[in-house]
Amino acid sequence: MEETAGTRTAGRFADHLDPIDRAILAELRRDGRISVRALADKAHISRANAYTRIARMTDEGLITGFTVQLDPARAGLGTTAYVTVTIDQTAWRTVSARLREIPFVEHFALMGGDYDVLVLVRAPDNAALRHVVLESIQGIPGVRGSRTWLVFEEARGQGAPWDPPGGPEGPGAER
Repeated sequence: MEETAGTRTAGRFADHLDPIDRAILAELRRDGRISVRALADKAHISRANAYTRIARMTDEGLITGFTVQLDPARAGLGTTAYVTVTIDQTAWRTVSARLREIPFVEHFALMGGDYDVLVLVRAPDNAALRHVVLESIQGIPGVRGSRTWLVFEEARGQGAPWDPPGGPEGPGAER
C-alpha cells in the first residue's frame, strides 16, 4: 500500500532501523558519492548486504533519492528569503500545485500557526525575488497575503543523529 505524506505515521520507518542501517544512513548523509564497497567497509558488512539494505530502504521510501548539495551563492543564487504565506483554507491543493511550478522556489511546507505556508526562495537577485513573491506567489488563486524574510547568513545543523549508539559495531552489528 502506497502512503502519501499526509497518511504516514510519524516515526514509523525509524522503528525498524538497526545499528547497521543507521550507520549506512549516517555515511550516505556525510558523503552521498561514497562507493558501496567503502560504505560496506565502514559499516563492517559485505557489499551484497550493503546493496540489499540500500535497496530495501529505497523501496520502503526511507531513502528518497541521492543528490548533490550546492552552495547557492556560488551557483548564482545570491538572494535567499523565507516567504510566509496566508491562504484560504480550501486552497492548499491549488497553492501546492502552483508553488511546485515557480522557478526559484526550493522548498515549501504547510504549517500551523500565524501563517499557512512557509516558502524557501533562492533567486539570483532582489529583482528576481520580487518577481517570485509579488507576481508568482501573490498571483496564485487562494493566496491572501505574504511576508518576506531576507536571509543574511545560513548554516547547516547536525540534523537527526543517524549514527548508531556505539558506532556501526554497536548492538546488532553483523559481519
